[in-house]
Amino acid sequence: MAADQNPSSSAAPEQPPQKPLSSKDAKKKKDEKKDDDLSEEDLELKQKLELYVERVQDTDPGVQKLALESMRQEIRSATSSMTSVPKPLKFLRPHYGTLKNFYEQMPDSDLKKLLADILSVLALTMSLEGERESLKFRLVGSDGDIGSWGHEYVRNLAGEIAQEFQKRQYEDMPIDALMELVQQIVAFHMKHNAEPEAVDLLMEVEDLDLLVEHVDNSNFKRACLYLTSSASYLPSPDDVLALDIAYTIYIKFDYLASALRIALHLDNTQYVKQVYASTDDILLKKQFSYIIARHGLPLELDEEIAADENDREALQDIVNNTRLSEGYLALARDIEVMEPKSPDDIYKVHLIDGRASASSSLDSARQNLAATFVNAFVNAGFGQDKLMTAPAESSSGGSSGSWLFKNKEHGKASAAASLGMIHLWDVDSGLSQIDKYLHSTDNHVVAGALLGVGIVNCGIKNDCDPALALLIDFLDREDTTIRIGAILGLGIAYAGTHKDELKVRLSNILGDPKTTLEVLVFAAISLGLVFVGSCNEEIAQSIIFALMERSDTELGDALTRLLPVALGLLYLGKQDSVEATAEVSKTFNEKIQKYCDVTLMSLAYAGTGNVLKVQKLLGICSHHLEKGETHQGPAVLGIALIAMAEELGMEMAVRSLERLLQYGEQNIRRAVPLALGVLCISNPKVTVMDTLSRLSHDADSEVSMAAIIALGLIGAGTNNARIAGMLRNLSSYYYKEAGHLFCVRIAQGLVHLGKGLLTLSPYHSDRFLLCPMALAGLVTVLHACLDMKSIILGKYHYMLYALVLAMQPRMLMTVDEDLKPLSVPVRVGQAVDVVGQAGRPKTITGFQTHSTPVLLAAGERAELATEKYIPLSPVLEGYVILKENPEYHEDH
Repeated sequence: MAADQNPSSSAAPEQPPQKPLSSKDAKKKKDEKKDDDLSEEDLELKQKLELYVERVQDTDPGVQKLALESMRQEIRSATSSMTSVPKPLKFLRPHYGTLKNFYEQMPDSDLKKLLADILSVLALTMSLEGERESLKFRLVGSDGDIGSWGHEYVRNLAGEIAQEFQKRQYEDMPIDALMELVQQIVAFHMKHNAEPEAVDLLMEVEDLDLLVEHVDNSNFKRACLYLTSSASYLPSPDDVLALDIAYTIYIKFDYLASALRIALHLDNTQYVKQVYASTDDILLKKQFSYIIARHGLPLELDEEIAADENDREALQDIVNNTRLSEGYLALARDIEVMEPKSPDDIYKVHLIDGRASASSSLDSARQNLAATFVNAFVNAGFGQDKLMTAPAESSSGGSSGSWLFKNKEHGKASAAASLGMIHLWDVDSGLSQIDKYLHSTDNHVVAGALLGVGIVNCGIKNDCDPALALLIDFLDREDTTIRIGAILGLGIAYAGTHKDELKVRLSNILGDPKTTLEVLVFAAISLGLVFVGSCNEEIAQSIIFALMERSDTELGDALTRLLPVALGLLYLGKQDSVEATAEVSKTFNEKIQKYCDVTLMSLAYAGTGNVLKVQKLLGICSHHLEKGETHQGPAVLGIALIAMAEELGMEMAVRSLERLLQYGEQNIRRAVPLALGVLCISNPKVTVMDTLSRLSHDADSEVSMAAIIALGLIGAGTNNARIAGMLRNLSSYYYKEAGHLFCVRIAQGLVHLGKGLLTLSPYHSDRFLLCPMALAGLVTVLHACLDMKSIILGKYHYMLYALVLAMQPRMLMTVDEDLKPLSVPVRVGQAVDVVGQAGRPKTITGFQTHSTPVLLAAGERAELATEKYIPLSPVLEGYVILKENPEYHEDH
């Protein structure tokens, strides 16, 4: 140990203490010692370089020139590992000052430029932080090729240019000389597979357009991949610019399916049409239509998109999503899960200890209501189940009637609506099944049937608009329940379509002073769903007026809090466009003003990953409030909605929510489970699962109910055995608590959603695209769950059906050129982020090979395991058309 503290003591203990050396002597001594350490070659090189330094200062220009040339040659030829400084630079370090001083005295000439080049390289290791000498000498040096000095030099220059550019911008100085250098550096980077560095430099100097000239066939994919993945970390408006450039590059190289994904991400219908117009290949256009149908963009195809009428009809058919049901059922048949399941198959009562099994056999109305939902979620889209559509046991009457009447009043509405869920996406058979209930004498049954009509049509567009034709007449009925059923049905059926007829009819309901509060709220929500992300001023105005006219007692009602949600849906993901409306909301009654403000902000920035807004919402959550203020709930949800945009933000948000659980007030804790549920929706991460499991036993009943529902959300459609086990235990733990038990049942239904074939995640296409309708459905249900007791456990449980907007099959279905299913081998594995990696890294890891159709879990990616076909979509998800590879030869 002593040797470490005083290294000289062990070597020479007998020496008397010396007087400290002067710095000059020390340096001399050190130099001699260093010379001793050098090998002969190095010593020779060092002396040679010192000689060149002396000769550079010679009066004879010829000698100077020769010395500079030789020095330049030495520096350039010094191949060195990147871990240490090249030898010539190391030996020239002591002479940097000398050369710099001599440079100042030199008259202007070519030699001076040569010396400037050399000083610029020496400054790489010598210059002081922030001096930017390397760049300074480069700008006055000769205009040679900068790449010849090596990568490290170019990289250093790029860094200095970025700093200098900011300074010059700030001081309004010319930047032309810098931009010439930028051109050279970008060309160098693009040639040497350093696309990310080229893009970074161009972002720093705010000239991304240059990139389009410099990309070529070999590197455009890597450059665009870097642009699109960095877009989620860029502040607005840089993110849109980066995506715009990527779109331009994809169009330039005819990589149209990727261009379409960016057009959808930017929500730019003009671009979408341009992508269609850029090709005459009808197969490609069909693939585009499948991507658009999955995204839910309401697109009317015109002559520009497809000139031939038959082609246009075929494409419009795909865009309208009419094929979704048959593809989904084909997947179910392939995986052999067509057999309908009853709620008891899901509860698995026999696996639970004694006490719970006794209570679950009781036939209470709430238990039956729960069973209705479980049945609807589990058999969603299969067209058959054991409660509502099962054939009659006896010839006297349908069993569906008998199940329907095992529910009380508003429970019948949910039961009738569940038929819509069971026949999801299959409009013809669904409507024929529901039709008989539309003529019922019981208003609740009629209301449920109307909602069912809306659910069947969810996400499916149809030229004859059956939902509109059936539901529109019921909007003006006397009975509140029937009106709500028709309104919500229309909202779900036409979500995201921006249908003008509905704007007129529903706005009239909002403007009518006789309208009751519940009808008004549902009319607003439906308008929000239909015009999601449209920033429609007129509708915003009518919702604002409706909010302003509410009395104090009405503002205290839990339902009223859904009005700001409806307003926020109009601006979902539209960022700054919300500002004018947010200003108006500051004038509301203080009971609702903050709530509205927070909700608007959280929805307008949902899915953008905007860090500043997350910080602002965290700030709101840190205040300690008086009793009765409720706006922290939506703030917590807002954090999750904004941060779900990318993986990193998601992990950070999960950690922040953990903190809120420890230090937050009660109304914050009630929202945290729901926020966790939406962050990891249909993606059961173990850490989140454990947190929710802990919270599901919380002393506060609201927290535990929210946690139970959230367990259902994170496991939605995954059949996750661990969550299913937790929920079974919870059902025996809460066997006396009707409310909790109801939540457990709903969660069990969600975990087995569509028998494990569906997902609720609003993201698709490799987590790149966010489907606004899906997010709108989730947001509506989450905000309804913020006040579980009065809404979900009250008489508005049918709001849970809004989840249907987010339901999508998590499948990969490959079809041939005639759109018939085609089974091919694919590798399915965990997706690997390969942005900016060198070479051709593998994009998936730990894969298994299956034959299509296959299921894709969260975070998984598929790639074809055969070269016989070429996929027409860059991302293998949903429907993918395969074209035969003309160059493929089978080996016999």
